[in-house]
Amino acid sequence: MSYTSHNLSDTIVALATPSGTGAIAIIRLSGPKAIEICDAVFSKSLAEKDTHTIHFGTIKDDTQDVIDEVLVSLFKAPKSYTKENVVEVSCHGSDYIVQRLIQLFIKKGARMANPGEFTLRAFLNGQMDLSQAEAVADLIASNSKASHELAMRQMRGGFSDEIKELRQQLIDFASLIELELDFSEEDVEFANRDDLKDLIVKIQTLIRKLIDSFHLGNVIKNGVSTVIAGRPNAGKSTLLNALLNEERAIVSDIAGTTRDTVEESLNIKGIQFRLIDTAGIRRAQDQIEQIGVERTMEKISKSTVVIYVFDVISSGPKELWEDLDRFLYGSRALTANSKKIFIANKMDLNPYTKPEDYYREGLISEENLIPVSAKNQMNIGYLKDVLYQTVIENPQLMDQTIVSNTRHYDALSKTDQSLNAVLNGMNTGITSDFIAMDIRQALYYLGTITGEVSTDDLLGNIFSNFCIGK
Repeated sequence: MSYTSHNLSDTIVALATPSGTGAIAIIRLSGPKAIEICDAVFSKSLAEKDTHTIHFGTIKDDTQDVIDEVLVSLFKAPKSYTKENVVEVSCHGSDYIVQRLIQLFIKKGARMANPGEFTLRAFLNGQMDLSQAEAVADLIASNSKASHELAMRQMRGGFSDEIKELRQQLIDFASLIELELDFSEEDVEFANRDDLKDLIVKIQTLIRKLIDSFHLGNVIKNGVSTVIAGRPNAGKSTLLNALLNEERAIVSDIAGTTRDTVEESLNIKGIQFRLIDTAGIRRAQDQIEQIGVERTMEKISKSTVVIYVFDVISSGPKELWEDLDRFLYGSRALTANSKKIFIANKMDLNPYTKPEDYYREGLISEENLIPVSAKNQMNIGYLKDVLYQTVIENPQLMDQTIVSNTRHYDALSKTDQSLNAVLNGMNTGITSDFIAMDIRQALYYLGTITGEVSTDDLLGNIFSNFCIGK
């Protein structure tokens, strides 16, 4: 499908609610013939009705058999989601009814919508820019308070406004550079180079702030991959149950009970943590346990946070350090970027244990070692606070513009590189035509974020990931 040459004269139809039997289903039509198509089968005429009104009636097929009693919501252009005529039919949630109604609307002149085509039309008709359209998908996928707030903030245009302002400042200077090129034979300089340098530095400062926010944005959007690791019988499954406050994992005194990973979600202050309980790390006793240990190492290598649990009864400082050197650092499972929290478990059985005895310079300290009794819920609340603080290092960032989209991060990074080229070029005395070229490149990358610059491939990649009814 071609997106930039999209045919807006079509009227599209799709199920806007999840498929499957339910109490209510909503079928959405959008396009110039949406009202006409509905009028052809609905018991009331919508053409003369006011926009933003709801009407009760029946829908009949060509043989005048009643398919269903429905509520029809009417949104007349341009006051609709797509800025086109939109009709939403609320019917009973039977798959049979839904399919009959969609087939009937198609027979009367509509066609099935492509993935994300309703939001694509909203973008093409100027209802929202591209980054706002992408935020719609993020809002649908949000599974925590923080990800919901982030998507809402972007959908309302906060991020877009910042990008548009930066781009406009560059455009103003670029126009002066272009003017210089028209008078190149007269050796005239319209754009003050010192002012341009100051502007570039100012824009780069703002862009790098947005780039730096991506780690936080990615955490909020996708959740925090958090692996619980340690020797067999260290209390990993008990810790998982304590964090979740439910008996999710099997707990046993028999070492090696957990042979595969167990994954659950935990919401801490609006941030979603994906907790992964893993098989105990030791020299495997059999082939099945070996597979479990290998999977543990793989999960650790891909995690954002590693909670390493050790038993203060059976593991002294020397044993802990040897295990870390042999199984984690020796195997290179732990990456430099992963956050590490060490849990001194079973403190209730050995209350005289001194946590400071386990400290190791550059690895284990008071900040990341927590004495715990998972069985008795001791310090579990404190552990949750530490987990939150580990990924949200600066809570004030939560109130600022945050980048959560990989495409936006890439475009901002390329913009920064182009602006670097502008500065380097001015410092080495290159001619205005090369400066103009680098500024155009920066403007291009900024434009791809909001959709002021778009291609078929770009729009195709974005909207193909939407659900069909959105």
